[in-house]
Amino acid sequence: MTRLIALLLSAALLAGCSALSPKPSEPATGLPAPVPAPDAAADAPAVYDLAIEVDGDTRDNDLRKLLGQHLDIARYRASEAALSRVELARLAAAAPAQAQTLLETEGYFNASADVERDADDASRLRLKVTPGPRTVVSHVVLEFQEGLAQDGAGNADALALRDALRRAWPLSEGKPFTQGQWGSGKSDLLVRARTGGFPQARWAETNARVDPDNNTVELRLVMASGNRAKLGELRIEGLQRQSRESVVRLAAFDRGEPYTEQKLTEFQERLAKTQLFDAVRVQLQTETVEADGTSPVLISLTESSLQQATVAVGYHANNGQSISVEHLHRRPFGQSVRARSKVQLSRDLRGVELELSSHPQPDLKRNLASLQFEQDRTGDTIAQNLGLRLGRIYESPQDDKLTYVELLRARETAASQVNTNLAISLNQQYVRRRLDSSLLPTQGYQALLLVGAGHVRGGGTDDSGPFSRLQFKLGYYKPLGGWFGSARAEVAQVIAREQVGVPEKLRFLAGGDESVRGYAYRSLGPTENGLTVGGRVLATGSIEVARPFTASLPSVLGAVFVDAGNAASRWNDFKPVLGYGAGVRWRSPVGPLRIDVARAQETGKWRLHFSVGVTL
Repeated sequence: MTRLIALLLSAALLAGCSALSPKPSEPATGLPAPVPAPDAAADAPAVYDLAIEVDGDTRDNDLRKLLGQHLDIARYRASEAALSRVELARLAAAAPAQAQTLLETEGYFNASADVERDADDASRLRLKVTPGPRTVVSHVVLEFQEGLAQDGAGNADALALRDALRRAWPLSEGKPFTQGQWGSGKSDLLVRARTGGFPQARWAETNARVDPDNNTVELRLVMASGNRAKLGELRIEGLQRQSRESVVRLAAFDRGEPYTEQKLTEFQERLAKTQLFDAVRVQLQTETVEADGTSPVLISLTESSLQQATVAVGYHANNGQSISVEHLHRRPFGQSVRARSKVQLSRDLRGVELELSSHPQPDLKRNLASLQFEQDRTGDTIAQNLGLRLGRIYESPQDDKLTYVELLRARETAASQVNTNLAISLNQQYVRRRLDSSLLPTQGYQALLLVGAGHVRGGGTDDSGPFSRLQFKLGYYKPLGGWFGSARAEVAQVIAREQVGVPEKLRFLAGGDESVRGYAYRSLGPTENGLTVGGRVLATGSIEVARPFTASLPSVLGAVFVDAGNAASRWNDFKPVLGYGAGVRWRSPVGPLRIDVARAQETGKWRLHFSVGVTL
């Protein structure tokens, strides 16, 4: 009896196992094609093509790209990695759910997707996607807590910042909802609040309620800003040779002022421009709050060496071979000044310069005094100039202002004629920069305006009399798709009676790297007795486009350009000449290196030009 019961149980178990096993003829549920039964076939490499079709949406190209980049089945196909048929079936079964999840990030919460196998070619798979209506924002609530929530006459800055944050929120009512904008918008508002004076700002609540039936979403955000930060005492680290006063006077803010990141950034840039420090870092210590509600400002400094000497040997297309020696002392005789001396010798230009400049004063300006001697043989006239300048300069990342008095003694020798003139003038110079990078600009502009007036005491055949001097320069940069465009222009004029002997150094000549390429440096101007002399009017302009040679090496570009301009005694005699050519650009760590070959339309000759940096 016991043996009979055991046999019956065994038979029942075997029957149950056979019932659980799928029949060989039945395909596996959810797969686009039957899975081969033999193990060897299932493990064989799968060769397949995948087509993604998106219907019913004007953004189907963007959605196809999204799916092609992030679906597992598409990424394996693009990588050409080895894939078994069993693994392919698994990825194909998972693809519709993955596609729906990806489309939700773009605001499609009623999407459908399916994978099909081509009836004529079993190796071709098709993912068909119907996005459905796109979800739009129906309502937005953006609220504030703590410091940013305060109103009143004394909180005008907080009110203005609140309004600015609301305007900056990207997902306003009626706009399509995307997960990318939801995330980036939250991050951007936090950055704006923190840099605007609330460094401890955080999100107390963020919520997106999706209504898939109506394809709408309601957004609610609550920002807890913390209290408004205030600038406290300056804690300076790293001073050894320079005085504390040289740092403190550059702060340009008082203790207790509201904090903004811009104030500290400008403070840091002012310290860097003094050239007294190799490294500068300015930061607010928000973790410390004093009894008066202020937080200390930490300034970490690495001082530059007290003295520095530079020797340069090179060749310049304008002046030929050259050698220069420059020495800088950042605190001579223990005084808060900088002393710079320079000797330069080249084929056509020789000069000696001594400059003293104070450390920045409480009004952030520096006092300047310089003595210069220069002998210029680049033109047909040999000019010797001895100059003295006294002035004040204000420098900032975007704007410079220089006011100076100049005394200039000029001795000019042309053939057998020698003239010696003495000129004194008061000058005002403005520089304005609005560039994406001052070292390697690709967008924006910079401009220079110089206005001067003075008196000349003539010598030889020249008369004495008053004069004025105007000069305007403009450089403009703009990206043009894969190209980079740039343009520059210069207009200048000396206003004086024709008989007044305005020194050559105060007049104008054109030609050279930063003027009209194709012509020698300072070779364009009016002629007297067959010799080129400085003109009283000048106008030049240039248009250039450049493009990287290869996408893998974007710092090396090819360029084509057209230059035009000239200098003349008066505008009635002005006749511009043309130069054009091509060159190579290297965006080096010290600025753009330019090598150009240009043809002078007037002479038909070609000339090589090269230079480094951005100048006005």
